[in-house]
Amino acid sequence: QGSVDCPNLEFEYGDADGHSAELAELYSYTEEPELSTNRRCFEEDFHAQVQGRRWLELDEAQQKAYVMHLLDGLEVVNRDKRLKVARAILYLAQGVFGDCDNEGDVLHWSRHNSFLLYRLGTFTAFLELLNMEIDNSQACSSALRKPAISLADSTELRVLLSVMYLMVENIRVEQEADPPEWKTCRETFRMELSFPVHTEEPFALLLFTMVTKFCSGHAPHFPMKKVLLLLWKVLLFTLGGFEALQAMKVRKREELGLPPLPEDSIQVMRSMRAASPPTYSIELMEQQQQKRGHRSRRPLVKQDSLDIYNERDPFKNDEAGVDEEENDDVDSGIEGELDLMERDTIIPAMPTQRPPIERVSFPKGLPWAPKVRQKDIEHFLEASRNKFIGFTLGQDTETLIGLPRPIHESVKTLKQHKYVSISDVQIKNEEELEKCPMSLGEEEVQETPCEILYRAMLYNLPQYMIALLKILLAAAPTSKAKTDSINILADVLPEEMPITVLQSMKLGIDVNRHKEIIVKSISALLLLLLKHFKLNHIYQFEYVSQHLVFANCIPLILKFFNQNIMSYITAKNSISVLDYPHCTVYDLPELTAESLEAGDNNQFCWRNLFSCINLLRILNKLTKWKHSRTMMLVVFKSAPILKRALKVKQAMMQLYVLKLLKIQTKYLGRQWRKSNMKTMSAIYQKVRHRMNDDWAYGNDIDARPWDFQAEECTLRANIEAFNSRRYDKPQDSEFAPVDNCLQSVLGQRLELPEDFHYSYELWLEREVFSQPIRWEELLHYQ
Repeated sequence: QGSVDCPNLEFEYGDADGHSAELAELYSYTEEPELSTNRRCFEEDFHAQVQGRRWLELDEAQQKAYVMHLLDGLEVVNRDKRLKVARAILYLAQGVFGDCDNEGDVLHWSRHNSFLLYRLGTFTAFLELLNMEIDNSQACSSALRKPAISLADSTELRVLLSVMYLMVENIRVEQEADPPEWKTCRETFRMELSFPVHTEEPFALLLFTMVTKFCSGHAPHFPMKKVLLLLWKVLLFTLGGFEALQAMKVRKREELGLPPLPEDSIQVMRSMRAASPPTYSIELMEQQQQKRGHRSRRPLVKQDSLDIYNERDPFKNDEAGVDEEENDDVDSGIEGELDLMERDTIIPAMPTQRPPIERVSFPKGLPWAPKVRQKDIEHFLEASRNKFIGFTLGQDTETLIGLPRPIHESVKTLKQHKYVSISDVQIKNEEELEKCPMSLGEEEVQETPCEILYRAMLYNLPQYMIALLKILLAAAPTSKAKTDSINILADVLPEEMPITVLQSMKLGIDVNRHKEIIVKSISALLLLLLKHFKLNHIYQFEYVSQHLVFANCIPLILKFFNQNIMSYITAKNSISVLDYPHCTVYDLPELTAESLEAGDNNQFCWRNLFSCINLLRILNKLTKWKHSRTMMLVVFKSAPILKRALKVKQAMMQLYVLKLLKIQTKYLGRQWRKSNMKTMSAIYQKVRHRMNDDWAYGNDIDARPWDFQAEECTLRANIEAFNSRRYDKPQDSEFAPVDNCLQSVLGQRLELPEDFHYSYELWLEREVFSQPIRWEELLHYQ
């Protein structure tokens, strides 16, 4: 499957997929029978309360009265009765599909009911129930005793999480026709989720705790897909999506007095076009044979001197056996040219009619404005002074005495393109605060949702990152089923395993879809966290990054891409007739093995392409400007893996692959660069230029060996200094007098805050009960 087989993918990257697709992914196909159970629970109760009317016919006051009656039903002690009421509320949140004629109506009523439920306090009621279910030790112990866990073990949790997800997703998505009270409602909900009441932790932290509890093996019945989807949507809602992030970045630069951004990166990427990928071995062999036919007609042919090296190139283990550049008479070029197949079909038709060709509108010049860091100017001047004067002036970038005229011009050009990032300012401020803590006083920290989340996550952040990566590993299509890996299929496997071939095929599709959705939610939420923490404070971002790197995130993502990425992106693991809301309003056609195999007729799978781009962006975030991590890419032989990913003709995905190749080209050796000139051209054309970055030649200082560990250790020391300065209370402990008398210390009355009893049980659960105590170690070290 070479470049010829892959057409340009019409994919638009965003915060999430379409609204109905995001709602459909909440349910597994094995959960489909539960939709009618929810309807039955609602209708039994509704018809007893309201005779001869339908929900859609009630006015708002009557609807409110009925919801209040349902919420009262949640207070009962009997667990089964409570579950029936919760199912009736879930049916409302699902859009009372029994009364609707088409999908649009279901989605409309789902939104309408979600706002109604929120206004009457349903979310808070369900949050209390969720806390009860999480602490339900009986469910945990029965799940631990079972040899195989199925859907039945997580029924209550799935109902609660589904209602919460539907409310978050319906309220989060803005539509033009929304009435003003809905907009007010949305802001109130966002505030409620971001800024916890009664000094409790933010809602996202409860979900993170569920993830770690699941991974530690204490609660194997937790429905992980629903937890992760809800966690991602809560972060997206409270912190903001990519466009909100861009606006925050612009605002923050203004506040810090920095010049505006040279361009809007989201817009630049939308206007980029995919390049034809480098050619691969099968195509190259065919083209070689064609060329051998042509060569007799050519008197002079340039001898390809590269063939002899290819055997020895360690980075080309499964790449093209010949130089890519040899393919010059079918220039399947990087400049938005047409593919081989497109040429064959279009060229004969040219004399008769001229179809519009996109190439005409291709923008001239490079897409990105070049950037220069202060450090780059200093390095350039240091090298120039050493060469022409024989000594250096440290960080002085103004004095140009004794340097020739062309150097003056170069410095002027570098300064024109100088870019100071928000991170640079934050690092500088941090250094000053560390240097003069007394004179500068205490730093003013803005209480943003991001800051509150970081403070809440701080002490268990390594565990959260390890847990997310464990689940990502279990869900990756390349991972083998190991006995020690966690079971993420608890909320997709039915109680009775399939007996017919058709049922097995359906379950197979369901399991694959389930894994894809987990990968999508983890990749999206990790990227959101990294981007928001980076904007909030660079050391918060570095702390998360470092723990991801320590938890082997880099080889994990490379392992994920070490598969046939085209078949992953075009995978058809969905049965559209079973998707919500379609399955609720239309009769289900008879499924056959053939119809399941054929799948839908989409060109690609949106969620899989979205996941791939997110994972590449995470890898970029982790490795950018970090030489030790770039060397990890080289050591794990990422170049051939990444080059294969260029087969996907989608501009944004190609851009992030090319960025990852660019940072490591100087370490791959001259031969790799000579053999991969098409990839080098693509990097030149699509990736931002750093004026004096020697990425293509490898003569740079950075290409020489140095102590990688020192770099990570310095970074770690800076992060720890930042965390202890800002978050370890009391901050002035070094300067406070110490009471050394045991009697008076123990005799002090400790004033606890009024709200302490609200979060005390949560704190006990997380810090004391859920932490395993290894008594044997205590005895061992006596």
